[in-house]
Amino acid sequence: MSTGQQARQAERSGAQRPRSRMFRAVEAGLWVVVAALFAVRVTPQLQAAFGWGAAGSKEPAVTFDLLGGGPLPLAQLRGQVVLVNFWATWCPPCRAEMPGLERVYDDRHTAGFTVLGVSVDERSPDYVAAFLKDHGITYPVAMATAEAVARFGGVNDYPTSFLIDRRGRVRYTVRGMFASTALRAAVDRLLAEQR
Repeated sequence: MSTGQQARQAERSGAQRPRSRMFRAVEAGLWVVVAALFAVRVTPQLQAAFGWGAAGSKEPAVTFDLLGGGPLPLAQLRGQVVLVNFWATWCPPCRAEMPGLERVYDDRHTAGFTVLGVSVDERSPDYVAAFLKDHGITYPVAMATAEAVARFGGVNDYPTSFLIDRRGRVRYTVRGMFASTALRAAVDRLLAEQR
């Protein structure tokens, strides 16, 4: 290899070295962001599943108007473990989550667990009811009101779920999909607690 070729090769490898360091720094930064997002979404589910940090706060005083039914004050469900799930028909994670919620509801309803879906759709209640029928969702669903959203702290991520114990305390809040395995573990633990 001639001296000129060696110089050009050294020049190229010298130019590539800072670029590869920069690439590694950017890649490391992206991994940190991915890990942080993962932790933000997974940690609440692990807390619910294993019962970590479950002090709880009093459920909000709110009444829901059920689709195909009448008014339902949340306090009327006291004595049951309740999952209040804010969702929308246009939300892909909500749609993906619903079959798992339905399975846990089916399996644990007679033991004292209920899901209360709260649709934030701006479409008509008839549209939402048809969606639920088409997707085989049987747990009770209400349309969200501004009051209900405000009383639950201004929900603006969908889905967002609030798991309430038998005494009416909001024990866990999960933003994003609530994995059915984590939900089932949390529900079983809360059902086993003394009132």
